[in-house]
Amino acid sequence: MVQAPRPPLLTGFVVLLSGIVLLAGGLWLAVIGGSWYYAGTGALLLATGVMLLRGQPSALLLYATVVAITLLWSLWEAGLDWWPLAARGDVIFVLGLWLLMPWVQRGLVHEDDWRRSRHPRGPALLLGSVLAAFALVAAGSWMHDPHELAGTTPPALGRTPQDHSVPDGEWHAWGGTNAGRRYSPLAQLTPENVERLQVAWQYRTGDVRGRPGEPVETTYEVTPLKIGNRLLLCTPHQVVIALDATTGSALWRRAMPIQGLGTLALQHQTCRGLSYRPPPAGSAASDFCAARLYMPTIDGRVHALDLASGRPCENFGAGGSIDLWDRMPHRRPGGYYSTSPVAVAGDRIVVGGTVLDNVSVAEPSGVIRAFDAETGALLWNWDPGRPDQTEPLPPGQHYTPSSPNSWSVAAVDEALGLIYLPMGNQPPDQWGAKRGAASERFASSVVALELATGRLRWVFQTVHHDLWDYDVPAQPSLLELSVGASTVPALVQATKQGEIFVLDRRSGQPLLPVSELPAPRTTMPGERSAPTQPKSGLSFDPRPLTEHDMWGATMFDQLACRIAFRRLRYEGRFTPPSLQGSLVYPGNFGVFNWGGIAVDPARQTAFTTPAYLAFVSQLVARPDDRALVVQGEERPHDSLPALNENFGAPYAVRLSPFTSPLGIPCQAPPWGYVAGVDLVSGHRIWQHRNGTVRDLSPLPLPFRMGVPSLGGPVLTAGGLAFLSGTLDDYVRGYEASTGREIWRARLPAGGQATPMTYLGADGRQYLVVVAGGHGSLGTRAGDHVIAYALPR
Repeated sequence: MVQAPRPPLLTGFVVLLSGIVLLAGGLWLAVIGGSWYYAGTGALLLATGVMLLRGQPSALLLYATVVAITLLWSLWEAGLDWWPLAARGDVIFVLGLWLLMPWVQRGLVHEDDWRRSRHPRGPALLLGSVLAAFALVAAGSWMHDPHELAGTTPPALGRTPQDHSVPDGEWHAWGGTNAGRRYSPLAQLTPENVERLQVAWQYRTGDVRGRPGEPVETTYEVTPLKIGNRLLLCTPHQVVIALDATTGSALWRRAMPIQGLGTLALQHQTCRGLSYRPPPAGSAASDFCAARLYMPTIDGRVHALDLASGRPCENFGAGGSIDLWDRMPHRRPGGYYSTSPVAVAGDRIVVGGTVLDNVSVAEPSGVIRAFDAETGALLWNWDPGRPDQTEPLPPGQHYTPSSPNSWSVAAVDEALGLIYLPMGNQPPDQWGAKRGAASERFASSVVALELATGRLRWVFQTVHHDLWDYDVPAQPSLLELSVGASTVPALVQATKQGEIFVLDRRSGQPLLPVSELPAPRTTMPGERSAPTQPKSGLSFDPRPLTEHDMWGATMFDQLACRIAFRRLRYEGRFTPPSLQGSLVYPGNFGVFNWGGIAVDPARQTAFTTPAYLAFVSQLVARPDDRALVVQGEERPHDSLPALNENFGAPYAVRLSPFTSPLGIPCQAPPWGYVAGVDLVSGHRIWQHRNGTVRDLSPLPLPFRMGVPSLGGPVLTAGGLAFLSGTLDDYVRGYEASTGREIWRARLPAGGQATPMTYLGADGRQYLVVVAGGHGSLGTRAGDHVIAYALPR
């Protein structure tokens, strides 16, 4: 008796269900102007599923057609780019392999024919051949990386002027020196010996995020200082620590007194670093408070500490601190403080600060102030709302509310007598209808002020009428560039939108061309947008996204991303926020953020870490100034602020990364690179994807997809660069001339801080990484300070 086949019911149902989902979603995508591939493939899979349920061998022929169409369509859309190909073909390929399994094929023929090998092999052979072709194309894409750019930086240009403000083996400021180069003249570590680096010592601070009432963005972002044989750093919970730089043993520790702790309206809780003032001329280094540290705290104060002991310098301000809330409008403890180290310039310190983003239209001022480094007396104030009145504001008066602020790190040129400040926006970030003339002039700009008086020397705006939170996030880098036959004092400014502006730091005039390009116009009533936006001759502005760039772990979430892309407003970079939701690319995470870039003054090049993540910005109408309209389940606890509510504005804003239903970016990787650029010509010399998804995926997959980093690189005269800020838990060493990764070490926590290097008392060059994790990025929490060196 001939036994009828038992159709592969489960397989048939899976294929049928896949077809239904693709057909429904594909029709939706097609109706809103997208690709017809998904609808057509869904229809074919639906038919294939029905045939499988009926036990028809011709189902394999129809499925082979699906595989062939998918292969050709994938090559047309993505070329030989592995990760985009994988997202388009993974489900189709795996289902095809499953259909070739004996237990599936047995259900498509009579049992007697199967035993006697009389079943038709043509459909299976055809399907196998098409799958083999798919596999060959995939293998070919592994050999080809369209995102790589190979090259070598030019050699050093003769004798480079040395910066003698800091001894070669030390690190006196957040960027190494006040020039903000993140460059060390040390050359003991080289590409030839870096693979021998090993942990020399490790220190645990005991400060780990997760305390009740703290903001989500509680994070280690500190770069230590190295002064003499002391290593000095601060922690997110406002502890200052001094270590022996050679052994890592603790010398002293001081928990800073915080006024109103537990009632602070904090958006961020971090400390990027300390500031150092050397002993003034005529004083001995051993004198109490002759050598000082300055520490800004989350309650809006700046403290002066004795370098040797950590004790307060009580002649500074009131008992060792100055109150930044003095003359400040809209006092709300926690709503204003300096997250970045203050600038020390001779006999004065210059202080900016951060204000709450997108909470209300009534925030503290973005005033920049200079104080006497010894006494803490106010010397001048530059208020963007009153830029020409720099004499100290009389007591009882207030600075201009909600004026543009400078939350990042300043750079100083004492020879020119100028301080350079990267500026932010007038809040709220995504609604600018009520901004005044001063905000329009100074927001999202680089400002040069005279150190002696605070008067404005020049301003260069990087974004006009910023509606995207494209504030200038990074410390400017100062170096001398060879332009023609002249040597020009230059300023290099990296920005969130991917521009690197190279300016003459005496005048603010561009050294590389800057053009004004047309920008999309807003459709919001009462709002306006700038008709053009500046673009530098040195730009990491990403290519505009298209539907082809949508990605996902599977074809299903890629389809969801394509639908989301078509539903959002997107007209390229500078698409204004809207009620329907606008795609902002690059997003406010930034191509570059506060970590900035590292510059090599000898080669006149920069080591950069561009990142690319799209965000969604959607305005939400406010019914009044009390309702929480965008908080959802993330309503603030205790004193934490209601972020993105924009109280006092007509619209709140809903901000989110542009991700698939599985929570991965909707745009195809790479999402992060390292790149080398020539600062004189503006040319990109080399570029490589950087970092893995090992610590970002549910399984520890070491795929080198290229991930963003937060925290900058450091360069050395030995031909190396180091970076620890990538979102996987590694510190990496690179050959600086080519960008080739030649060393890496696993970190116990996220390393979202900028490394530094120095010479120990034992004559060894040390590399120090702070690994404590980043709260809002969700990297692993820790409290580690790790020093690497060559074996003794």
